[in-house]
Amino acid sequence: MNPQAATLRFAVFPRLGILADVLLVLAGTGLVAGAAQISFKIPGTPVPITGQTFAVVLVGAALGSARGFLSLSLYLFAGMLLPFYASGGKGIDEITGPSGGYIIGFVAAAALTGFLAERGLDRKLMSAVGAMFVGNVIIYLCGLPWLATNLNVNFAKTMEYGLNPFIVGDVIKLCIAGALLPTAWLAVKKVNEHR
Repeated sequence: MNPQAATLRFAVFPRLGILADVLLVLAGTGLVAGAAQISFKIPGTPVPITGQTFAVVLVGAALGSARGFLSLSLYLFAGMLLPFYASGGKGIDEITGPSGGYIIGFVAAAALTGFLAERGLDRKLMSAVGAMFVGNVIIYLCGLPWLATNLNVNFAKTMEYGLNPFIVGDVIKLCIAGALLPTAWLAVKKVNEHR
């Protein structure tokens, strides 16, 4: 089986062409940009709590590795010109600032989450949450060193600023996103059974 045929995008829209793929990539970019506007400042850290990580792993899993990669690459570059980043931020200063590594990590996270979804890990709650957790780890692997370098802080401060305040929220977002995909697969299965 072609791995791309296993994505939710192909299950819902099996015969769409390049124009539809472009629209889905744009929709994924828009979803992440919209989720970035759900943003809350945390005292003591330059990194806000946002809805971005939720949207990033959802877009990657739903669209697959290639389209997820394209969608988040477009988000990264569009945010240079448009207010797509957290709280309406835009421009190169957002990328070179303390949160820039997280934004760059979104691209790799969407691609990896999509890759795992293409192998069926988005069909059941625990495997979907696991695939999205791996995507979240990628975001932190890019974001934390960037934050540490940008602020010139040690490991403990990096964790205090860039990881610890986000753990509970990320677990909640992963569970919600992880529940959405298996639910969507069940809906697709029921629709296909009634055709």
